[in-house]
Amino acid sequence: MSAQPIHGDPEDPQEILRGLPTRERPEFLRQYRAAVESARDDLASYTALKRLLHRWSLTVVAVNQPGYYEAIQEAKDGAGATTPLDEAIASELARRR
Repeated sequence: MSAQPIHGDPEDPQEILRGLPTRERPEFLRQYRAAVESARDDLASYTALKRLLHRWSLTVVAVNQPGYYEAIQEAKDGAGATTPLDEAIASELARRR
């Protein structure tokens, strides 16, 4: 039996690209290439590259949720279920206690 992990690193650029729907891939690649170029020229930018990969790994999770794009469109249209900000904050604070 192999000691290989069942899943790869979710912040690996190849894993991100594999997990993204086709419509998201060009933007990921554009941002990734720019961040790599910046990190290559300035080592201080390496942290920004790591943050970019983390954000996109979270994006992979989000865009693969059923109804994600429909919910985004509803929000843009001002439709769909909403929660006032003060209620959302109060609910989250209560949840954390």
